[in-house]
Amino acid sequence: MAVSDRIMDATKYMISLPKTEISVFLIIIVSFLSGCFVGCLEPNYSAHELVFSVFSEGTTAFFLLGLTGIASGGIIHGSINHLHKRHMKLKQAMFVAFVGTLIPSIFYLIGSILSVIFHNQLTLNILLLGILFAFAIEVLVLWSTSNIRYIEGVVIAAIQPVLILSMLVLINYVTVTTSASAILSLYLKAIIGAFVLAVSVYAFISIVQTPIRNNLGVGGLELLSLFIAQITEGSNAMEEIFNVMGEPIDTSVSLISFRTSKGIKANYISPHVHPGPVGSIGGGNLPTIVANQLDDFAIIAHGAATHDFNPVKESEIQKVTDSINNILKDLTYSKTASKFQRYQAGDAKVGAQFFNNGLILLTTFAPNPGDDIDYGVGKTLMYEAQYLTGVDDVVFVDCHNCLEGNYDRLLAGHNRVIQLEDAIKQIKKPEEYPIKMGYAYNALNEIPVKDGIGESGIKLMLTEVDTQRMLYIVIDGNNMKKGFREEIIKTINNKYPDINMIEVMTTDTHLVNTISGGGVTVGEKHSEEIINAILKLIPEAVNDLEYVEVASGTSRINIKTLGPNNSTELMTTITSVLSISKILAPFVFFVAAIITILWIF
Repeated sequence: MAVSDRIMDATKYMISLPKTEISVFLIIIVSFLSGCFVGCLEPNYSAHELVFSVFSEGTTAFFLLGLTGIASGGIIHGSINHLHKRHMKLKQAMFVAFVGTLIPSIFYLIGSILSVIFHNQLTLNILLLGILFAFAIEVLVLWSTSNIRYIEGVVIAAIQPVLILSMLVLINYVTVTTSASAILSLYLKAIIGAFVLAVSVYAFISIVQTPIRNNLGVGGLELLSLFIAQITEGSNAMEEIFNVMGEPIDTSVSLISFRTSKGIKANYISPHVHPGPVGSIGGGNLPTIVANQLDDFAIIAHGAATHDFNPVKESEIQKVTDSINNILKDLTYSKTASKFQRYQAGDAKVGAQFFNNGLILLTTFAPNPGDDIDYGVGKTLMYEAQYLTGVDDVVFVDCHNCLEGNYDRLLAGHNRVIQLEDAIKQIKKPEEYPIKMGYAYNALNEIPVKDGIGESGIKLMLTEVDTQRMLYIVIDGNNMKKGFREEIIKTINNKYPDINMIEVMTTDTHLVNTISGGGVTVGEKHSEEIINAILKLIPEAVNDLEYVEVASGTSRINIKTLGPNNSTELMTTITSVLSISKILAPFVFFVAAIITILWIF
């Protein structure tokens, strides 16, 4: 699995937070109900006294835990945003406050139950313990996700405990006799307990953050904060981190250009740059951005590139576009092309169509799953195709059209590389004929990005050579559900038997990789809509058929990417940090919890 895929896999531990109103409602309900349950614990009450006790305790718990929770949520929201670090939404602050209400509510109930069982007043101390544990969690969450300083995180996290304790003193002052020494003892226990837990949080974060800073040169908390900002808000601030870590690499882009007497009609382009790492960061939306930057209609296919070749910044994509424009300035067009041919060796399937001195080379293992093809492997296969056929340019395409579970990238030495080589060895350059070409396009705006379809939707390119019609279907998505390619081809064959050859491919856009849509391959959702859209586009492409001239070209690109060294370093560091955390976190917090419990009791 690629580096970015492994990082994105961590989002399964993240949740979409509820709306602010829901968190407020939960705070009210949880606090009130916890008090109601406490009111039910007195065994000697009459029915009338029990009803009064339930309502009274519920109201008291609401003022103690609910009202303070709602107030602290608003204060936390304003305090974090006042520091001008990572923007915190109100729903995020209110959910933190809900957690800060839920934990003390549970401890309040547990303390009341134990007090009844053991006939000892344990409620106050156990409630205080719950308040302190909630404080520790808030420190950890606010400091690690908001990109603020440690002391700022401690102060802001202390807002809710201070409000709860102040409300507790006020309630006791109104309802029972409270001495100054009792209040002083309560606050002293709270301060010392909070200090112990805050130090444990600092120690834990400092230890796990050290290897990240040493190996990657960036702060672990900053990296986490920016990652969460991207996943939840679509922020591109993480690009600056990748830019610091990145390294320049040399890769290439190839294309087939189609021209009529009116000028360029369309370009079929395969850049060997990976459209990642995630969301709109770096090259995540590369297929759409490149297509929009070009003057003429463009179909952007997925070349030979893994996550090592992710651009560090979106601005790097302009280098791809500039290289394409340089190719288009100096092309020699001809009027002929070959029919589309298929070859197979083992699981590997290769599609080939010649356009004078250029060759489109489509590769797939469908219906068997597969993932990215390494640039070194792709380059070797391109050289082999050039040597065997004598063409100048090979537009190498990884169709990226079958995925089930996780599948490792294709590197040198894998048996599948041999299968691709054997399939390419079968290619013969056939006779060429005049060519017609037509295209059609549907952005599929009705399907949200989170459901697996990027901004470029579906693009069709139809070629007609000596009565053979070949349909190229390019869907802006990240790989394809196993079997969906075959379903599309079968449906088209049934409705349009005059379409002789078909291939379906995806762009591998990572715009679709977000917390709400990460991992959704093409066909997992809206499969019928996608197929119907393709069926409607085919007549448009047929009607657009006209004689064209064709040309091919290739250009080198020097682009700054995360790079193979940093990709490995990033994954290794994160893996080691997670391994350390699994051992260290329970130990540190267990020791801190024991010290706090002994101090309070």
